Amino acid sequence: MRVVQALAGRWQVLALTSSPERAPALRAAGVLPLLGNLDQPATLGRLAGLADRVLHLAPPQPSGATDQRTLNLLRALARGAPPSRLVYASTTGVYGDCAGARFDETRPVAPATDRARRRVSAEQQLRWFGAAFGVTVSILRVPGIYAGDRPGGHPRERLARGAPVLARSDDVYTNHIHADDLARACVAALQRGLPQRALHISDDSEMLMGDYFDLAADLCGLARPQRIARAQAAAEFSPMQLSFMSESRRLLNGRMKKELRLALRYPQPAQGLLA
Repeated sequence: MRVVQALAGRWQVLALTSSPERAPALRAAGVLPLLGNLDQPATLGRLAGLADRVLHLAPPQPSGATDQRTLNLLRALARGAPPSRLVYASTTGVYGDCAGARFDETRPVAPATDRARRRVSAEQQLRWFGAAFGVTVSILRVPGIYAGDRPGGHPRERLARGAPVLARSDDVYTNHIHADDLARACVAALQRGLPQRALHISDDSEMLMGDYFDLAADLCGLARPQRIARAQAAAEFSPMQLSFMSESRRLLNGRMKKELRLALRYPQPAQGLLA
């Protein structure tokens, strides 16, 4: 979580972290670290009335159907003057499988896993908080994030392991956003987000998962991944990995461009994968 505080006409960025070891790196980046843990409400007292704008990036806890971490955060914020804006990074998994349909943010959510249900729980809590306390809440529904300079953030690592992908007849549409464009969207939402709005933070691509990995292989000079049938994939991948291969969506991002006035730096993976 990031909290932003206005000090003497400039913005001070504060970051909530549960790891004291991260404090030096945060300070080196010009960020003031705050020790606290969203799983331990008693450690969050300092957050009350502290920030004018809040960026909530923490995922839910790993089990259950509700997001207790978001609830703990909102209870802490409610003890003081509430922030004027709160931006939450959710996931496009809240829609479940859409059979490759192309759609905007007006589509009803239909989560198919507890992981996605926890995200819907967080969104509902945040919408209530915004309405109850007069806070402008922006819900950013984010697909697959990639970047060449973050651990596990580039498909070349998966390609180097020789992991297969689904055969074209079984493949699903996936959506992507470069980490730099996501960061710019977060900042834009903190400045210009409309009250209680969900936005797709996605690039302009419409790619089958296998085509995405084929593109990455070609750009990196690696072998294209093997294509396998879904029945074989069920035996090779974990339930979580398989769940990502069972949901097919194509996101429209016009609301992001219009309301946040965001011009993508990497509108296609062919550009972002080389960045």
